[in-house]
Amino acid sequence: MGIQEKIADLEFEYARTQKNKATEYHLGTIKAKLAKLRAELLEPSTQGPKGEGFEVLKSGDARVALIGFPSVGKSTLLNSLTDTESLCANYEFTTLTCIPGVIKYKGAEIQLLDLPGIIEGAAQGAGRGRQVIAAARTADLILMVLDASRFEEQKDKITQELSSMGIRLNRVPPNISFTLRSSGGINFSSTVKLTMIDEKLVERVLKEYKIYNADVIFREDASVDDFIDVVLGKRKYLHCLYCYNKIDCLTIEEIDALARRPFSIVISCSWGLNLDRLVEKIWQSLKLIKIYTKKRVGEFPDLKNGFVLRTGSTVATVCSKIHRNLVSSFSYALVWGTSTKFSPQRVGLHHVLHPDDVVQIVKKA
Repeated sequence: MGIQEKIADLEFEYARTQKNKATEYHLGTIKAKLAKLRAELLEPSTQGPKGEGFEVLKSGDARVALIGFPSVGKSTLLNSLTDTESLCANYEFTTLTCIPGVIKYKGAEIQLLDLPGIIEGAAQGAGRGRQVIAAARTADLILMVLDASRFEEQKDKITQELSSMGIRLNRVPPNISFTLRSSGGINFSSTVKLTMIDEKLVERVLKEYKIYNADVIFREDASVDDFIDVVLGKRKYLHCLYCYNKIDCLTIEEIDALARRPFSIVISCSWGLNLDRLVEKIWQSLKLIKIYTKKRVGEFPDLKNGFVLRTGSTVATVCSKIHRNLVSSFSYALVWGTSTKFSPQRVGLHHVLHPDDVVQIVKKA
């Protein structure tokens, strides 16, 4: 029996099992088995043809993957936001490979990947779905393009397919400490009251993975699914921006309701509506900032050639951007901007920068 057949059998068993206190341990064991089998699907296959056109070299300051069902407007959106020409037509599966483009915004180059339309069963390989999802795992942001007139069904199915392949959308890793040991058994503890899992269920899950010695500490009220994610350690937590296309078919009230949803943006590719706001949303979701440098005190900063960094970047990051050996000869830096108490302020390598800060690097004499 193959992996997909085993997964189907376990899913059937899980669906027909009543959910109550008496069956929670059995259901937890089924979830552990399912996660283990799905993790095996993530392993690269050594048989069959390679997915030509899916391995695109990562470039630019960030990567965004367009995910959606066929004919929702992904290729039209790529053509609208970049200089790339992706084939568009009024039939499904117009795009059969991964087509990259570049969004140029605030001096940044954001790589945008137009992936083939995803379909139900993609996690099991339907419609080259595993290759599509594998490409999405390399992205810094998922842009889920949805047909605004039937978004609920599309959104749920795509989220489920991505979840089956270990991608968690708009979530943070569970606050669970898991450390393997060579002996001592399972040491379980929690700093909060647990309502969805207990020590017995933790031990059953670990037994399924043939783990008999480990330290487990729960620092939040997590579920068995969260714990399995921590044990497997191959989960990808990505920010997702839900892009509702074809709003020209909806009423003003419906558009307003969609626009107020979390992590959402409404657009119309055919009419070119709200595309500028979409690019700004992508920038914000990627948490990119721009900082500037200057050579000497009294000179104006170089406002034409700033550096695009991630939120939380430090002076050390700027040094690495300028020259790979600059950190070793670094003495101090002068910073002007909101990250300082006064301007300029003398700081070290670990000083965290804010948007539009100006930095002057001073080397050792």
